[in-house]
Amino acid sequence: MTIDEASQRYNIPIKILREYESWGLCGEVKKVMGSWQYDDSDIERLSIIMTLHDIGFTNNEIEKYMRLLIEGVSTEAERIKMLERKRNGTLDEIHFKERQLDRLDYLRFEMKNHNKTKRSI
Repeated sequence: MTIDEASQRYNIPIKILREYESWGLCGEVKKVMGSWQYDDSDIERLSIIMTLHDIGFTNNEIEKYMRLLIEGVSTEAERIKMLERKRNGTLDEIHFKERQLDRLDYLRFEMKNHNKTKRSI
């Protein structure tokens, strides 16, 4: 399947497909008559790339992860560390946002209490 067909069928932006090609990770991709041809293994890899994009990996992190993936099982521990770092970072962001919500709720509470006190005077 061509880059346009892969983009349309799997809803993958052309930009991401071009990045994938530029990383040289397209082991199974064949260039036929001037255009890349994707097979099922490429689509599987692209699915992983899209997932990594969705969870906040940078392009450099994705490229590193995919290179490790292609190297095989021996890199599993390093890939798990990458996922754990991203997970921990996401948890830190969630906790920060929870603290922000607590502060917002406190300010709202104080404002409502202040208004109630003013009305009762």
